[in-house]
Amino acid sequence: MTAIKDIALKPGFDDLVMDSQRSFRALLGAMARPGNPVTLDCAPDAPEPMLPAAGAACLTLLDLDTPLWLGAQARESEALRRYLAFHCGCPLVEQPAEAAFALVVDPLTMPPLSAFGQGTAEYPDRSTTVIIQVRALHVEGQALLRGPGIANSQRFDATPLSLDFWDQVRANHETFPLGVDLLFATADRVAALPRSTSLEIV
Repeated sequence: MTAIKDIALKPGFDDLVMDSQRSFRALLGAMARPGNPVTLDCAPDAPEPMLPAAGAACLTLLDLDTPLWLGAQARESEALRRYLAFHCGCPLVEQPAEAAFALVVDPLTMPPLSAFGQGTAEYPDRSTTVIIQVRALHVEGQALLRGPGIANSQRFDATPLSLDFWDQVRANHETFPLGVDLLFATADRVAALPRSTSLEIV
């Protein structure tokens, strides 16, 4: 009985059409205003170790044509894999560079950003959007963001992150228009960091 319960399929959005539209607008708003956390009040009760806001992002963005790479902890969860297969139908890939999207549930053990798809000169949009689960988002953080969607500057941070994470983000921006886009997710909020955003540590 325990094994069956552990892999029981959790439901997706309560209202598939309305909630997916609300989630999409929230994610679009987050991408348009880098470093500005947005609340996702329609986030589903996703299977562990996926957080609800990350679940909402996956239900909104993933489909049959979006290959997904899972970090080790997510990959080990049969309940999570079944959830994504049923609700999204997205194919899973073995290598980060092959993914249109990636789900990282433990940012301290994630591959370097350079390991994900960077796009090409002809098709820079064919890069990976990396969804990173974190415990908290901060608007008074150590990273000072500048770029499209930011009037002057925006302070930002998330916890936990590896010690060299912001160095990787700086290197990612330097390859623009190539590079990955980042989407941070907590239990109920998301914040985006597109590759077009520059930063300095303060």
